[in-house]
Amino acid sequence: MPSSSVSSWDEPEGLAARGTLIVLAGRGEHGGVYERFGRRLGFDAYRVRALGDPTADPAVLEQAAKLLADESLPGPKVLIGSDTGALYALQLAAEQTAGVDALILAGLPTGAWTAGSWEEEAAARTACPTHQGRLSNDPDFRRGAIDDTPDLPEPRLDLVRVPVLALHGKDDPISPLDRALSVYDGHPGVQTVVFHGGRHDALNDALHRTAAATVVLFLERLRLAPEASGTSEVRELPLIAEELT
Repeated sequence: MPSSSVSSWDEPEGLAARGTLIVLAGRGEHGGVYERFGRRLGFDAYRVRALGDPTADPAVLEQAAKLLADESLPGPKVLIGSDTGALYALQLAAEQTAGVDALILAGLPTGAWTAGSWEEEAAARTACPTHQGRLSNDPDFRRGAIDDTPDLPEPRLDLVRVPVLALHGKDDPISPLDRALSVYDGHPGVQTVVFHGGRHDALNDALHRTAAATVVLFLERLRLAPEASGTSEVRELPLIAEELT
């Protein structure tokens, strides 16, 4: 799948859309790997537009800006970034890109990490066997890209003026939790949710249902009380056994 392609999921017929989510994929990914997340949020009447990996194609950021400016897409408009996509989403918000109403950052990277094998990379990315299988059989997914550390934007949370939801796995070996928390520490308006047993790909992990539900609750608060959605806090959620299937 070309990095310039956009994967789209919409609200069910007959329902009014409640907002738009624009997803920036991480290293090696494309928008299509967020199908499960997109379908679930679409079912809750949020439109989802998932883009490619900005580290592989900088034009992805131009696509994101165009979607944010697209008046046919309903607000609030929320940028979601996974892995390095989180850093680029932060960059767009820090630059005061028009149309950004909130940020969701999943598995924010905090340094270099190297996988010794595909099995090690797959296990570090996600504990979900279904998603591991998808990545293993996806010809458009780039194995080993997680080892790439290009010149990435600094996480300038001090320049962000919108509510932020941070999702992070407690057992993330690619971006250790303590380092991620140190990035978020001291920044008002950041809600941090830590998933026990969670690994790097928070939106596609074994706890994907809990992650999606957490996102929906954040979005509903954003719609009804934007000022309340920016309250700084750290919450830890358990891994739900049901979600291991």
